Amino acid sequence: MAVFEKREKNTVYFNFELSVEDFEKAVNQAYLKNRSRFNIPGFRKGKAPKKIIDQFYGEDFFYEDAINALLPDAYEAAIKELNLEPVDMPHVHIDEINKGEPIKVEIHVDVKPEVKLGDYESIEIEKVEYNVTDEMVEDELRRAQEMNGRVVDAGDREVQKGDILTIDYAGFVDGVQFEGGTAEKQQLEIGSNRFIPGFEDQLIGKKKGEEVEVNVTFPEEYHSKELEGKDATFKVTIHEIKTRELPELDDEFAKDVSEFDTLEEYKNDIRRKLEETYERQEKIDLENKVVDKVVELAEMEIPEGMINTQIDNEISEFEYRIRMQGLDLNQYFEFTGSNMEALREQVRPMAEKRVKSDLVLEAIAKAENIEVTDEDIDAELEKLAEQYNKDNKEKFIADMKKGDLSFLKAGITNNKVIDLLMTKVKFI
Repeated sequence: MAVFEKREKNTVYFNFELSVEDFEKAVNQAYLKNRSRFNIPGFRKGKAPKKIIDQFYGEDFFYEDAINALLPDAYEAAIKELNLEPVDMPHVHIDEINKGEPIKVEIHVDVKPEVKLGDYESIEIEKVEYNVTDEMVEDELRRAQEMNGRVVDAGDREVQKGDILTIDYAGFVDGVQFEGGTAEKQQLEIGSNRFIPGFEDQLIGKKKGEEVEVNVTFPEEYHSKELEGKDATFKVTIHEIKTRELPELDDEFAKDVSEFDTLEEYKNDIRRKLEETYERQEKIDLENKVVDKVVELAEMEIPEGMINTQIDNEISEFEYRIRMQGLDLNQYFEFTGSNMEALREQVRPMAEKRVKSDLVLEAIAKAENIEVTDEDIDAELEKLAEQYNKDNKEKFIADMKKGDLSFLKAGITNNKVIDLLMTKVKFI
């Protein structure tokens, strides 16, 4: 039976015992598992009795394996009995082991903090509103026009902003060519700001076939430490000048790029979609403001281990996103001049915010007796199946139900709490 000792802030201290019978059984199992390793004189390898091995190596030789076998289940049983929610790995202390006596195990572990909620029943939030303007519609229309434009040769004219050049270049600092500053047949859109500030502007007005000397200064913060703040000269050869030929914005354009017969109908559809997008964004922003306010009103002390775990999760999500772009973390660090320590510090504020939000929403769910029903889970799984596996939704749902749905339940709970808060808030 586990015995609760004390709680200091978010650290709980308790103890329990491993029985003599369980320990002796675990020691014997450790012997059976490992005996094939022993080569004792007078016995075939793996056939030496336990008492002979004890004589050679000491009676405590299998104690560590036995403890490691017993501790996980005993620890899980203890935290269940004491109704604790650990958020980090436990610290374990075991007194001297005496044969024939129960083994005393002392534990201290960080648990979920107690959250003192503020008056979330009467919060006031400034209302967020987005209005779709004619300018927004025109911007979307121009983007569609550019996406459907053709890239054509610009002829013999001079380089203009928006042109797409094919260039060779070689970079020099103090007259010495530096690593990574050379390329051939590189495409560059003038005005894209892909290169060092000032580089693209110095190509405007030049012609195909020209060799141009471009003088720039590297930024004070640059991914290559050796080049930070340095003056550099690039020798650039312009091979091609191309430009985008844009289609006319008329009814024919609308027919080509949409399901509509007229440009006016197409613009109305753009406006409708923008309004739907901003309506969703308005809802998200309002909900975030409400949650931020509720968190601001609450009081809690978060264990460091809980923050570190969330930082790990944030970095895993970030790594997944950059892998979708063809990068790994090492490449990212090399490109940005960063490292894992700097990245952890960078994501720490977001991790702290997420931990606080989740704890407060969970506390409100308990205070309001909000529960997740089987129907809620089925509805959410149906949405996920529609989103990710339309062809075989039944199998997707069945496979999901075989796994751990705690993350799904937590998300549903948070959404229910937010819906409740949105009915209580006063928008000003």
